Amino acid sequence: MKKSFYLSLFFLSALLTSCGDTTIVENIPDGNVDTPPISGYFKKRVLIEDYTGTWCGNCTRVAHAIDEVKEQTDKAVTVAIHNGNDPYHFAGIAPLKNLILPNSPLALPVSRLNRMIVWTFPEPTNIQEAINLSGNNSGLGIAMNSSIENGNINLAVNVKFALNYTNLKLVVYLLEDKLLYFQRNYTTYYDNVNPITNYVHDHVLRASMTDILGETISGNTSAGSSFTKNFTIPVPSNIANAANINFVAFLVGEDNVAINSRAAEANEAQEFEENP
Repeated sequence: MKKSFYLSLFFLSALLTSCGDTTIVENIPDGNVDTPPISGYFKKRVLIEDYTGTWCGNCTRVAHAIDEVKEQTDKAVTVAIHNGNDPYHFAGIAPLKNLILPNSPLALPVSRLNRMIVWTFPEPTNIQEAINLSGNNSGLGIAMNSSIENGNINLAVNVKFALNYTNLKLVVYLLEDKLLYFQRNYTTYYDNVNPITNYVHDHVLRASMTDILGETISGNTSAGSSFTKNFTIPVPSNIANAANINFVAFLVGEDNVAINSRAAEANEAQEFEENP
């Protein structure tokens, strides 16, 4: 009799729950790199921030690892942040250094995945760590549209959300490619040549168009909404050739880890990389 009574209560409770308020659980996809694309989500890219220098002979180890990652995936976004006695020294590096190494000096080479994740040494034998942070299903997508004319840069960074987010920050970088300068090389990579003359330095950070730690998004960041941030600035004086300008945009959460990122060439009009 008692068993029958408790079973009746169970089924009555289930019935009342189903007929009353419904709790909707978001179908958040598995973040695994091999998870198939799910409609409505976005291509997920890994951000690699490479703290480097032309004078740093061991920094070619990380550069080689980045080359290896890019040979295996098109989902890597890279930024070279130069420091020290270097023609491409980024003067605003201090906030980043204090973020990733608050109690230690910045002894190059240093690399971070999605801004905060240490890339395990030696990086060339751990390229899968970087690849595993990419995937097919991010909860937000990024698309940029830019033009450079008459010495001015116009950039629109568009963000679309498939999930609900709070406390997001946007970071936008201005980079330059095809900078030719020597590179010290104390490794066996790049044919064991030291120094490497006329080394091509790509994705070099030249300016941060937002606060380098991110600009808070104050608008709606719930699923189905979108956000646009527009920039108009003169071409920075440290740019050697405006034709080689490109951009990187990414969003970070409260933990400062990048959720998704994207790179764009100058004068490119991008669409969202949304799964059909």
